[in-house]
Amino acid sequence: MNNEIYSNPLCERYSSKEMMYNFSPDKKFSTWRKLWIALAESEKELGLDISQEQIDEMKKNIHNIDYELAAKKEKEFRHDVMAHVHTFGTQAPLAMPIIHLGATSAFVGDNTDLIQIKDGLEIIKAKLVNVMNNLSKFALENKDIATLGFTHFQAAQLTTVGKRATLWLQSLLLDLEELEFRENTLRFRGVKGTTGTQASFKDLFNGDFSKVEELDVLVSKKMGFDKRFAVTGQTYDRKVDSEIMNLLANIAQSAHKFTNDLRLLQHLKEVEEPFEKSQIGSSAMAYKRNPMRSERISSLAKFVIALQQSTAMVASTQWFERTLDDSANKRLSLPQAFLAVDAILIIWNNIMEGLVVYNKIIEKHIMSELPFMATEYIIMECVKAGGDRQELHERIRVHSMEAGKQVKVEGKDNDLIDRIVNDDYFKLDKAKLLSILEPKNFIGFAAEQTEKFVNIEIKPILDKYKALLGMDSELKV
Repeated sequence: MNNEIYSNPLCERYSSKEMMYNFSPDKKFSTWRKLWIALAESEKELGLDISQEQIDEMKKNIHNIDYELAAKKEKEFRHDVMAHVHTFGTQAPLAMPIIHLGATSAFVGDNTDLIQIKDGLEIIKAKLVNVMNNLSKFALENKDIATLGFTHFQAAQLTTVGKRATLWLQSLLLDLEELEFRENTLRFRGVKGTTGTQASFKDLFNGDFSKVEELDVLVSKKMGFDKRFAVTGQTYDRKVDSEIMNLLANIAQSAHKFTNDLRLLQHLKEVEEPFEKSQIGSSAMAYKRNPMRSERISSLAKFVIALQQSTAMVASTQWFERTLDDSANKRLSLPQAFLAVDAILIIWNNIMEGLVVYNKIIEKHIMSELPFMATEYIIMECVKAGGDRQELHERIRVHSMEAGKQVKVEGKDNDLIDRIVNDDYFKLDKAKLLSILEPKNFIGFAAEQTEKFVNIEIKPILDKYKALLGMDSELKV
């Protein structure tokens, strides 16, 4: 490692080997060579004078890439594709006359980008499904654990720890559905020529449009695509990059929302992300247990969300059949977004494998607020016993104000129940009141909703992708 130059933290600290390989020079330039081979094979099958010996020579050198020579050639030509054409030709001299035959730079550049997007989505999908699997387990394990619900971060009607987890799951379900849609509709650029008219291939095949169309289909299928663009300029529609970035940003949004909730819960000491035995929370404050993992996800998520504008600007400002002001941007934005989302999902899965729920703290928080929430139930019970609803309401209002003062001004426990018990008008004993205050009476159908949601919505997905379950969630740092 050269410590005198900048190194990308996404590679050094966060992302997985498989995602880094997907956007590596080896993957990129070996794919260029595979595309040149697929083109030559298809042209041969359709009658062009290309020998099997030439193709075999190319195949032997797919991974034998002379990067030093390619760099020298690019400096000479100021053209990366032609630099690699000549480098490949040096290693496969018999094939040199037919490498890149009829193609334009976008044939290898754009088609490789689409292959990397396709393979990148597969890597993301596997990690996304694993997070959903761990979230669903957490939801079911905690479906009956009552907890304070929050609206505006103010205590509201109770929910359960598991039901809250289904809200995080729901967001990921929407993301997975979008990912599947993008995978199913992703098109290959194929063989389109310099401005998309296939003019060079018209010359090669003596004006036979059917053969040129078949060439387009053959190359696309050889490279693993059933769908292809029917029309392009020199490049595929940059809207594709913007749509893929929107998907990645949506996953980042889901992750950020989860970390917002978890960091607030950790502040409340109700739920806590993993904290290792030798982990240090603060260099100064030795007692601290900072939510490092959640904060890292939050930070990476902001980076990805901000990249949305980048691909949107590229898609909207292209001129006619192509301009090159997308090139440097594309080298940076999509690969780094994929690397960042990959890292986000690794960290999220790591959190889920060690998430801790503190039931006693949750119960303490419930009981500090539940007396206020139970007043409507108390009124109903007293009305059944013959009380006047309006009088009951007024008395509870007064008692609630006094109890609130005890909590907020005096810093004491909520004594609303004792106040009601000691008010003879209510005609309720303390045992009756305490039975009303059982938290499970206030969670509605949270447990049932959780179980149904996981079984109906999530389990079929986990069954469908069971081969993807199981992943390494160890953090680099």
